[in-house]
Amino acid sequence: MSSKARRLTPADRAALQRARSVLAIEIAGLEAVRARLDERFARAVELLAACRGKVVVTGIGKSGLICRKIAATLASTGTPATFLHAAEAVHGDFGVVGKNDVVLALSHSGEVEEVLRLLPLLQRHDVRVIAITGAPRSTLARAADVVLDAGVPAEACPLGLAPTASTTAALALGDALAVALFARNGFSEADFAALHPAGSLGRRLLKVGDLMHSGAAMPLVSRTSKLVDAVLEISHKRLGVTGVVDGRGNLVGIVTDGDLRRGLERTRDLSKLATIDVMTKGAKTIELDALAARALAVMERHSITSLFVLNAGSRRPLGVLHLHDILKAGVG
Repeated sequence: MSSKARRLTPADRAALQRARSVLAIEIAGLEAVRARLDERFARAVELLAACRGKVVVTGIGKSGLICRKIAATLASTGTPATFLHAAEAVHGDFGVVGKNDVVLALSHSGEVEEVLRLLPLLQRHDVRVIAITGAPRSTLARAADVVLDAGVPAEACPLGLAPTASTTAALALGDALAVALFARNGFSEADFAALHPAGSLGRRLLKVGDLMHSGAAMPLVSRTSKLVDAVLEISHKRLGVTGVVDGRGNLVGIVTDGDLRRGLERTRDLSKLATIDVMTKGAKTIELDALAARALAVMERHSITSLFVLNAGSRRPLGVLHLHDILKAGVG
C-alpha cells in the first residue's frame, strides 16, 4: 500500500465537512446542557448518595443503550447500579426494583409509553425518580422527584430524526452524575482497582504489594555477615540483589551483582570481604501501597532493576520488587 496520502475527492471533502458539522452540533448541545446545570443536579447527586439500595437506570431504544453505559459507569465507580429495560419491566422484570432503590429514567421526549407505564408502579412502591429528558415539561418530568434537562438546540442528524446530539447530552449527564457521586463519596484509586482486577485498568492500578517478593522469598542478609553469605543469598533468591539489615531489622543498604563485580576487582578472595565492605548505602525504596506504575517510573529514572518495599515511616523491608515482575504483569 502506498505511503503517500491520496488526493481528496469531492466526496471526501463533503464527508469531512459533514463530520465537522456533526461534532460542532454535538459540542453546542453539550455547552447548552452545561449552561443549564443548577441546584437540580446537586439534588440528584444527594438523592443518589442517600440511596440505601441500588440505582436502577431505565429507558428504551437509543436511550436504553445510553442507560446501559450509565449503569456500567456507576457500578464501576462504586455505586451499585443495574439496567432495566422499560418494555421488559412491565412483563416481570420490575421485580429488580427494591424499596430502597432510586430510579434514573431516560427519555428525550419524556412521553415514551414504555417508560410512562412504569411511573404508577414506582409511585406505588414509593421509589424516588430522577429523570434525564430533553422535555422538562413532559409527563416523565412532572412525575420525577428531580429533572435534569438534556435538551439540545438541534440533532446532528440532517433530517432531525436520529437521536445524536440528544443521546450524547444524556450520556454526558450520566457521566457527570457518576463522577460527582464518586468524588463526593471519596472513591479512591484503591477502590477502583478492587473493581477492575483484570484488563488494562487493573494492570495500571496494581499496587507494589501485589507484585513484590516477601517472606522467605525476600533476599536479606545482616550487615555483619560475610560477603560470601550475600553471594549465596543473591544466588538462591535469583533477583540479582539482596537487602542488608542492621540488628533491628532496618534496611541499611543493598548488594547487587554490580557491587559483587566491583568487590572482586579489589580482591579475588571473597572471604576477606564483609557485606558492609561492598554494599550500596541509601538504597532506593518504594512504599507498600504505591502503584506499580510509580515503582516502574522510579526504576527508569534511576536506571535500576529492583526496589525494596517499606511501610511509610519505617525502614523495615516488607519485600522487594523487581523490574521483571512489573513487566510480566503488563504494567507500563
